[in-house]
Formats: sequence, structure tokens, C-alpha cells
Amino acid sequence: MDRSKKEKLVAELHETFSNASLVVVTQQSGLTVGEVSELRTQMREAGAGFKVTKNTLAQLALKGTKFEHLADQFTGPTAIAFSDDPVAAAKVSAEFSKKNEKLQIVAGGMGEQALDVDQVQALAKLPSLDELRGKIVGVLQAPATKVAGVLQAPAGQLARVFSAYGSSN
Repeated sequence: MDRSKKEKLVAELHETFSNASLVVVTQQSGLTVGEVSELRTQMREAGAGFKVTKNTLAQLALKGTKFEHLADQFTGPTAIAFSDDPVAAAKVSAEFSKKNEKLQIVAGGMGEQALDVDQVQALAKLPSLDELRGKIVGVLQAPATKVAGVLQAPAGQLARVFSAYGSSN
């Protein structure tokens, strides 16, 4: 790989690290092209990304970002999972590593906070932003539905009374 391609790759990785809320460092030894494609698809569907990295280039790209503390984790065949959602990358990485032993979570970072494997696994168990939004909408809609039902009940009862009174005359 020539110098200009390396510089471009470092710049892309630096931008990825700068924009992400969560980065999960993984080791992926022996994953087939099909398995990596499947993992990338799952990441995309969750709003996350997955990149196989060259350690030295990733360490260069980390400089000046909030994830600089992860530089020591880049040893061996590494890849990163990243997302704007503080849960998505951890959730997909954890689920995939359960099914496929070739992918192992090494560490993670949420902003300047370093995460060990157990913390990444705990983060993966939390609901995603979309799931939380859905729960909030459900909570907000439930009282409105109940209010509408209560308001309609007396009108329905009045209609039945008038109907019964009208049919008896």
C-alpha cells in the first residue's frame, strides 16, 4: 500500500473515531469473507459499522480523538465496530461473538471512558435508542388512549339509553 493510500485510510479512520459515540475493538481470526459480510450487514441494519483495521494505521488515526486510550488494544488481527448509538455496536458485536467464536471482543470505549469486555457485554444488554424511543412513545400514547376511551364511554352509554328509550315508546 503506497503512502497516499495509507494517509487516506488514516484520515477515514480518524473521522470514524471522531464521529462515533462507541467503539468496540475486536479480534477476528479466521472469519471468512461471508461471515464478515454477514456481520457488516447486521451492523448496518443496527445503524453501526464494522471495519477491519491495520493496527499501526488505527493507532495513528486514534491520535487526537476521544478514543486515544484504546491504542494499546490494537494487537493481532483487529477490527472495530462503531456507532453513533451508544449501544448498537456493542449489541451486534456481542450477539455475533456468541454465535461465532472467531470474533472476540477485546475492549471498547464510550467517549473518553474505557470499557473492558464485561462492560461492553453489559452495554450490549441495554435497549437501543430506537427501542427506548418506542417505549417512550408507548408510555405517552397509553394515557391518551385511556382518556379517549373514558370520554367515549359516557357518550356510548347515553346513546344506548336513548336507543332503549326510543324503542320502548
